[in-house]
Amino acid sequence: MELRHLRHFIALAEEGHFGRAAERVYVVQQALSSSIKALEDELGVPLVQRTTRRVQLTPAGQEFLQGARATLALAEQTVARARAAARGEVGRLVVGFVSGLAFGGLPEIVRTFRETYPHVAVELRELTAQEQEAALRAHTIDVGLMLLPVRDPTLAREALWQQPLVAALPAGHPLARKRRLRIHDLAREPFVFFPRYLRATYFDQVMTWCERGGFTPRIVQEAIEVPTLLSLVAAGIGVFLPIRFFERVALPGVTYRPVEDAPIVEIDAVWRRDDDQPALRAFLNVAHTVLRGAGDDRPDEPARNPT
Repeated sequence: MELRHLRHFIALAEEGHFGRAAERVYVVQQALSSSIKALEDELGVPLVQRTTRRVQLTPAGQEFLQGARATLALAEQTVARARAAARGEVGRLVVGFVSGLAFGGLPEIVRTFRETYPHVAVELRELTAQEQEAALRAHTIDVGLMLLPVRDPTLAREALWQQPLVAALPAGHPLARKRRLRIHDLAREPFVFFPRYLRATYFDQVMTWCERGGFTPRIVQEAIEVPTLLSLVAAGIGVFLPIRFFERVALPGVTYRPVEDAPIVEIDAVWRRDDDQPALRAFLNVAHTVLRGAGDDRPDEPARNPT
């Protein structure tokens, strides 16, 4: 049984005339008659009663008409969903992200993506960069947003945007009176920072920058989350060097100042190199579009096709 046979039968049932039905489906009358006979032969029951003036449905034909309409409607929906999936408009996407991105970039990207592709279910998972790499290899996330470079040849990466480091100072700190700082201004200050094992690349980048400024930071307190570190700053325990978009965290007791020649931290999207699902490509394109309009530092190159 072919879909064209169902279309021919529906046209005949609704027109009640072989000639008009044939014109409606753009076939000759003989072809339409052959389709109806093929259906009747396959079903083993007559579907229509033929008279000189009009075609009427048999009881079996009336029942078959309802099923034929439902079948064609389902087929059309299936085709539409397949085409939508090819455009990345339906499906499911699991996105991993490091905790800091919840304060800048991630909310805007996800909100815009959900508005643009409302039929793609987006699941967010907060993971460290190392956990994201493992999750990508295990196929438990589709794309990761992280600050660390990846070296796994099975994973592809795309630089989404870049952020300089800034100084987070306790409110009322003498250095807060300056509009801009130089890194050596922080040489005598106690620092609060991440443990190295948690974010080794970030840690080493900051240490190298400070050493070039003539000192090694004196870390007096460690914490694993940015909000905790900023709370330590607000308590006057030390200074912190977060990425610039953390200035959005207007925590009482914390003042942010730019630092000249601050290193740039790159935020990457990472995915499996062999993953060509359209929803992933759509997500990357939305991310670039959103970040272009956000005013943050970012690479000029467009999103690549994730293949």
